[in-house]
Amino acid sequence: MAESVGPAQVTGENRAPAGTAPAVPAWLVPRPRLTDRLARGVLGPLTVIVGPVGAGKTALALEWAHTRRLPGPLAWVTCDGRAEQSGVFWPRVVGALREAGLDLPETVTPEAEPLLVAALAADLNELGGPVVLVLDDFQPAPGSPIAEGVSSLLRHLPGVLRLVVLARRDPPLHLHRGRLTSEVTELRTDDLAFDDRETTALLAQHGIDVPKQTVSALRRRTDGWAAGLRLAAMSMERRSDPERFVAQFAGDDEAIASYLIEEVLDLQPDGMRRLLLTTSVLDHVNAELAVELSGEDAGRHFAALVRENSFLQPVGQGWYRCHQMFADVLRMCLRHETPGLVAPLHRRAAAWLGEHGLLADAVRHLLAAGDWDQAARLIVDRLAIGQVLGLTRLRLPDELIRQLPEQLSARDPEPALLAAAVARVRDDDQLCCRHLQLAERLIAELTAGEDRAVRCRLAHAVIRMDQLHSRAPEEARAAAADAEAALARLPQAGLSQHPEIPALTLMIRGGGELRAGALKAAEASLTGGLKAAGAAGNGALRRDCLVDLALLEALRGRFRGADELAAQATQPPLPAWTVAERSQGSLHLVRAWVELARAEPGRARHELTRADAVLRAMPDVFLSEVASLLAWLATAVERGGTAVVPIGDVVAASRLPRTLLRAVVPACVSLLDSVRHRGAVGAAPQQVAARPALTLVGAPAERLSARERDVLGRLAQMMTTEEIAEELYLSVNTVKTHLKSVYRKLAVTRRSAAVRRARELQIL
Repeated sequence: MAESVGPAQVTGENRAPAGTAPAVPAWLVPRPRLTDRLARGVLGPLTVIVGPVGAGKTALALEWAHTRRLPGPLAWVTCDGRAEQSGVFWPRVVGALREAGLDLPETVTPEAEPLLVAALAADLNELGGPVVLVLDDFQPAPGSPIAEGVSSLLRHLPGVLRLVVLARRDPPLHLHRGRLTSEVTELRTDDLAFDDRETTALLAQHGIDVPKQTVSALRRRTDGWAAGLRLAAMSMERRSDPERFVAQFAGDDEAIASYLIEEVLDLQPDGMRRLLLTTSVLDHVNAELAVELSGEDAGRHFAALVRENSFLQPVGQGWYRCHQMFADVLRMCLRHETPGLVAPLHRRAAAWLGEHGLLADAVRHLLAAGDWDQAARLIVDRLAIGQVLGLTRLRLPDELIRQLPEQLSARDPEPALLAAAVARVRDDDQLCCRHLQLAERLIAELTAGEDRAVRCRLAHAVIRMDQLHSRAPEEARAAAADAEAALARLPQAGLSQHPEIPALTLMIRGGGELRAGALKAAEASLTGGLKAAGAAGNGALRRDCLVDLALLEALRGRFRGADELAAQATQPPLPAWTVAERSQGSLHLVRAWVELARAEPGRARHELTRADAVLRAMPDVFLSEVASLLAWLATAVERGGTAVVPIGDVVAASRLPRTLLRAVVPACVSLLDSVRHRGAVGAAPQQVAARPALTLVGAPAERLSARERDVLGRLAQMMTTEEIAEELYLSVNTVKTHLKSVYRKLAVTRRSAAVRRARELQIL
C-alpha cells in the first residue's frame, strides 16, 4: 500500500484550541463562490455545511472566517464527532465564547445541562449583539442531550446566535422547520465539489500544468471531491505522464483506497458495512432494491445509511447515487473479500430492475454478470431489439456492442437475434445474415404461435427491415409483412411503448404502396409512420417518411406541398445523410420536380445528376423511371412547354405502375401548361407552378388569418394540439378554436383533409 495520508494533511481539518479558529493553511484554494454564500447565510440563525470526509468543509469555513467580515465575535469549537460527551462539549462552548471576548458571568458553569443552557441563553441575550458560533465535526445522536441543548439555544436566541455547523451528516437541529421559514442556509456535497477552475488552482499548487480537458476529466472522475483531487495531485507530482495518470485514475488508486477504507468503511458497524458492499454493484439504489440485494437484516440499515452517509446523494423519487470514488473503493473491497458474490448480485439486481421496467439498467447488470444469453432473452421478450438497432431515442448500454461473444447458444434463438442486431450496428452485413439464419432455424424449432415464438419472429423481422430497407426494398417489404403478422398476435398495450417498430414497418409499407401506385394507401401509411417516428424520437425514419411524402405530392402535381415537405426533411434536428441512401435519391427527384414547376430546367438537371449518382450506387427501377420522365420533362420545359411527343405516350411507355399514371399524366400536363402560360422559361422563382385550376376553383370563401395559417402549417407537420399550443404560446382551447375556423373555411372535417385541401389550394 502507498503511504497513508491523514485527513489533516489532505483537507486541513486540524484541531485548534476552543474559541480560536485554526490558521488558514498555505495550500488553501480560494473559493469565493462558496464563501459568498457563507457570508450571506451567517446573517441568519443557522448555516449547515454537510459533506463526506475530505470534502473541504473545514477549509471552506476557515477561508470564510479569515477573509470575510463577520456579523459578530467568532467562537470556534472543534467537536469529537459521534464520541462527543456533554461534560466535555458545553465547557468547550462556554470557553470558546469567552475566548471570543464575550464577558460571560461565572454563573455559567457546566453543571446541570438544562440549567446551563438556560443560563447561557439568558446571558447571551443580555449582551445584545450577534455572536457567531462554529461547531466543527458536530455529530450528536438525534434526541441526545447535546442535540436538544443546541436546538434550545437556537430557539431562545433569535437574532443573537449565528450558528455554523460542519458535519458529515445532517445535524439533528430540526432542519425541516428552518427550511419552511427560510432560516437555514445549506451547503452540501454537490455544492462543495470543486469546479474546473478550482481544480486547476489545486493542481498548480503541486506544479502540475495539464490541458483543460485533462482537468475536466480528473474533476469528473473524482466528482470534484477535494481529498480525491489532492491525493491525485500528490501522486501526479511523481509521474512523468500526468495525463496518462488521469486517464487511469479511479477509486482503486492505493492512496484513495487507503484513505476511504480507514476514514469511512472500517468505522461502519457490520450491518452497515455489508449494506455498503452489496449495494456497491449498483449505480443507483433505493430502499427496496437495497433489501433485495442485502437481505432484510442489512436492509434495515438503509434509512440510517441515507441519513448518516454524505457519500450517498439523493437523485429524486427515493433513489440515491454513491459518490463515484467511494463506489469504486466499495466494489474493489467486494471483489477482494467475496469474489463469488459479485455475479449473483448483478443477476439479482437485473431481475429486480427488469421487473420494474428499468430495462437498460437490467441489461447492464446481466452483461456485468457475463450473462449474454439472459440479456438477449430479456431484450427480445420486451420487444426492445429496436433500442439495440438505434431506432429509438432510448438506447441500451454500449457494452452490448462491445461484448459480442464468439460462441452463441445453440438452443435458443434470442442470443442469435441479439448478435445479429449488434452485427447490424457494426455494419457487418455478412455476420448479421449468418446470425439471422441461425436465429431463423432456432425459431422454427419453437412451438408455432406461442408468445415467445411470436416475439422472436418480430425481432427477426425488425432486424431484416432495418438491414434491407435501403438496399433491397422488395425483401424489406416482405420483412415488413412478417412484422405486421407478428404485431397482430401481440397485446396492443405493450406495443404502444415501442413506436419505433410500427414507424419502420409503416415507412417500408408506405414506400411499397407508393411504388405500386396506391397513393391514398401510401399517404396513410407514411403519415402514420411519420407520427410513430416522432414518438420514437427517430429522426432518420421521420426524414425518410417526409421524403416519400414529398415524392408522393410531386407525383400528384402538388409541387408546393412537395417543396415544403422536402424542406422539412432537410431541416435540423433531423439528421443529414451520411452515406448514399435511396431516400436521398428521392429527395433530389422531388427537388427536380419543383425546379421544373418553377421553370428552372437547369437547376432541375443539376438535381437529376445528383439523383443519378445515388441510383448508380443503389439501383432502384421505380426511381430510375421517375428520373427518366423528369429528364424528358426538362427538355420540354426548355422548349417553352412544348412536347415533341404527347405526354400520355411518354408516360405510358415508362415502366411506372399503371395505377400511378392517372395522377402522373395530369401532373405533367399541368406543369407544361403552366410553363407555356408563363410565356418565358426564366419566370420569377417564387411563382411555383401547380395545376392552375386549383388556385382558382374551390378557393375558400374567407381568407385564412395569419394565426390560422400558423396553426395550419404546424398541423401539416403532424404536431398535436398540445404541441401547437406550446410552440405558438397559445392555450389548447384557442388552438381548437382556430382549427374549427380552418375546417369551416376549407369545407373539411378532419385534420388530414384540411392539410390535403390546403396544399391543393396552395395555401401551404
